Amino acid sequence: MVAELTQALWDMKTSIPQSRPGSVSRADLIQTGRASDCRVVAVTAPAGYGKTTLLTQWALTEDRPVAWVSLHRFDDDPGALLTLLACAFAGAVPGHADLIADVSGLGISALGRAAPRLAAALQASPVPFVLMLDDLHELESAGCHDVLEVVISGIPRGAQLVAASRSEQPHLARLRAAGDTHEFVADDLALDAEGAGEIFARTQVRVTREVAAAVTERTEGWPVGLYLAAVIARESGEAPTVSGEDPYVADYLYHEALARVPEDIQKFLRRTAVLDQMCAPLCDALLRKQGAQEQLRRLEAWNLFLVPLDRRREWYRYHPLFREFLLGELRRAEPGAIMKLHVRAADWYESHESPEIALEHLLDTSELGRCRQLVAQLVLPTYQAGRMSTVQRWLSTLGAPAVEEYPPLAVLAGWMAVMSGQTAEAQRWGAVAEAASFDLASPDGAASFDSARAMLRACMCPAGHERMMADATFALAQEPVWSVWRDTALIACAEAHLLSGEVDRAAALFTETSAVAATLGNADTIAISEAELAMLAMDHGRWAEAAERLDGALTVIDKLGMYDYASSVLAFAAAARLALHRGDRERVDRELTRAMRARPTCTYTLPFLAVRARLQLAKIYQSGGDQNTARHLMREIDDILLHRPHLGMLVDQVSGFRDVLTASAQASAIGGSPLTPAELRLLPYLQTHLTIREIGERLFVSRSTASSQIGAIYRKLGVALRSEAVQQATAIGLLGG
Repeated sequence: MVAELTQALWDMKTSIPQSRPGSVSRADLIQTGRASDCRVVAVTAPAGYGKTTLLTQWALTEDRPVAWVSLHRFDDDPGALLTLLACAFAGAVPGHADLIADVSGLGISALGRAAPRLAAALQASPVPFVLMLDDLHELESAGCHDVLEVVISGIPRGAQLVAASRSEQPHLARLRAAGDTHEFVADDLALDAEGAGEIFARTQVRVTREVAAAVTERTEGWPVGLYLAAVIARESGEAPTVSGEDPYVADYLYHEALARVPEDIQKFLRRTAVLDQMCAPLCDALLRKQGAQEQLRRLEAWNLFLVPLDRRREWYRYHPLFREFLLGELRRAEPGAIMKLHVRAADWYESHESPEIALEHLLDTSELGRCRQLVAQLVLPTYQAGRMSTVQRWLSTLGAPAVEEYPPLAVLAGWMAVMSGQTAEAQRWGAVAEAASFDLASPDGAASFDSARAMLRACMCPAGHERMMADATFALAQEPVWSVWRDTALIACAEAHLLSGEVDRAAALFTETSAVAATLGNADTIAISEAELAMLAMDHGRWAEAAERLDGALTVIDKLGMYDYASSVLAFAAAARLALHRGDRERVDRELTRAMRARPTCTYTLPFLAVRARLQLAKIYQSGGDQNTARHLMREIDDILLHRPHLGMLVDQVSGFRDVLTASAQASAIGGSPLTPAELRLLPYLQTHLTIREIGERLFVSRSTASSQIGAIYRKLGVALRSEAVQQATAIGLLGG
């Protein structure tokens, strides 16, 4: 049942809906859109205007492959959006079996890597296709619109993207300027003026064509909707905006729809309106009685504003206008039931192992404690699925005070900030955790809150390697062999021993970490521990062993698409070192590029990795005669050491290499400066058409800072134009897959 539910919910998003019987034909609009020769067709109009009907009729009559995506508010995450688009495209156009994995890797950069990869796949399609996005207005985050702009750039001539939205589509301004979009708006979607006029004439109401068009916006061209608008116009003397809670609409829907059905069905309709989509078992759980299957079939037979979402007639939704009316009726008749209904829906979804949808229902309730517990359970798996934006939305919806009041969640918020390179946030949540206490069981699987906090503090290492050793040792003693956090405690302990110069003990712990992480499926600790073991093997001339260890690290990185993870930087640096030993200059350059591209996420909040990886990279660049890049990396190390000065033996190693670099006889003019972490973070936005000010807003920096960084990128890449910068960065591996 669990697998079937998950598949059903997924299929609804990527399946073309069935056309509603009696819908007004949109053949003329479809033909116009097809013949426009524009890569993008935008359908923009308020709710109820027949946008889905238009797209559905188009899809069902299209001779090109159709990739369909129905968007939901839960999809407002760049990673989730790209996965949906890749799934729909791969299902419509054969030969793209690996595409979904390529764009949904563990922590993969949505804008810098996944979006260009999907755009390239679309551009290279052997056949023209149509990509249809319904309910685009559900995507509100800037990150989603940024990646969508990159994806749109990959739509080839002959193919089309058709998007329906209630609100202005952000990508249209640029496409209008290029003459590359055809738009349907409210006036275009209005029913024939003569037909609408006939309906109004029957009720002795004289209206203009514009008024007739406006009132069809929320009726999807249904005759009953036009009749209702005529009644409103006759009673009020004008045609107001049609709303599900408008008095005239409510009266009509009540008398013509609700009052005509028995009381038990009225209650069924009101209470199930809290659901975005529904099936019989879910409705049974919501109402706490059996018989929903019969009710749904009856409502569908009565054509009572119920829309089937799959061909098996198992999942449904209400027409938006009717759902608004029902929710208004629910608030009027049973205001105290709304939260209870959301909780019951959450109970059902959670029992069917769909905790994310359960959480979305709970966020509409006052059950703060349960919300926080569920978020704490979901943070890590959701982050590991590459959906950091979803985690951030949950935390934002809960609010900082709510997170602060639940210490286990504060620790997890700290981990999210650490692993994504958000230093200020990491420091903030680390301080919150330090000041907190919590005696209950940790919902994230840690042995205790004290152990979870100790692991975070050990990896952030704010008080030096000796305190790191104490924290790691404490956590290791706390976390039993079956703990999902055991490998984290182990790797913190291993890194602490390495900083203390206890190399043999560190190697033993890294070996154990790798084995435990493999059983748990924790890829980041596998990558780090195997890379550290490879580095130690190379330090002692065991190159064959190093190659084997690196193969393990790089395999898991490639398998899960961890190219933009902080935990992958050391593996790339070690791979470059091994390639240098083998004399494989091409491989050296490739691994250096991967390491340098990933390093912005590896900050002083993971200081042992940040310094060790940069030190290794600096040595490789120096050995190749690139003194400028080596010195730049040493400056980055100095910045890290300002925040984390007590890193034991690593500080001595840095000092030793600095002496070597200073004593080098080669001039610093050899080699150019690399892109800094800040410039690498900005680089993907050059693929979009955001202004410098807008890019600065995305990155929370001033316009002047963004402008300076863009200028530095142009200079370092040797280009003068934005398009040239994107082209050059893609060519050298700093953008794209």
